[in-house]
Amino acid sequence: MKTTSSQISEETTTASRTGTAGLEALLTPDNCVLILIDHQAFQFAGLRSHDTQTIINNVVGLAKSAKIFGVPTLLTTVLERQGGYLLKPLQDVFPEQKPIDRTFINTWEDGRVVDWVKKTGRKKLVVAALWTEICLAMPVIQALGEGYEVYIVTDASGGVSLEAHEMAVRRMIQAGAMPITWMVFASELQRDWARTATAPALAQVLVEHAGVVGTTFMWEQQLLATPPAPKAESSTKPRIVINP
Repeated sequence: MKTTSSQISEETTTASRTGTAGLEALLTPDNCVLILIDHQAFQFAGLRSHDTQTIINNVVGLAKSAKIFGVPTLLTTVLERQGGYLLKPLQDVFPEQKPIDRTFINTWEDGRVVDWVKKTGRKKLVVAALWTEICLAMPVIQALGEGYEVYIVTDASGGVSLEAHEMAVRRMIQAGAMPITWMVFASELQRDWARTATAPALAQVLVEHAGVVGTTFMWEQQLLATPPAPKAESSTKPRIVINP
């Protein structure tokens, strides 16, 4: 079926009205919170949709980005005694914060989490979790139904299989969630490299967690810092040759 220009216009208008398009749809340090759910040993043991190290790298990069920009961040675990402590590199980003330990599988049914969000006064939720199909999908779908705008960080979340992860992402998008990746989150918060108060710290996070982006950045810095080649000596001066 052919899509008409009027249909496209109507879809664009609807997106703008619902907050999924336009400048206001972008994340800023002042309009969102970050919730990181169940990045624990038990969940990592069952992770099969992604490489474990990739998720570790990405969620830590995500958390560091939030800290740089002062985005309120909540850490939470489920049955910590049985499922294991929060991932240490993640806890190290916020060493002073004790994760909320839940019995609810659905984080949004824990009143402490909802109360924390309400106290911030913010309506945009950025969420990552293990596993995608359960611990991410449940709170995301419920929060969407309660009027929150929810951004799911798909590369800092993972499921027990690729299919489980992908089907959960589709389900959440159908419910109204907006999928992003951790570097999109960091980039939207920075938005302008002229914001020098945060640019150096963000660059360091990219070096540590952005793979080839960080490697290329360091190479660029090396080239820019290379001293100029010495001027060629005048041909009138005698050459000094040191024999080995």
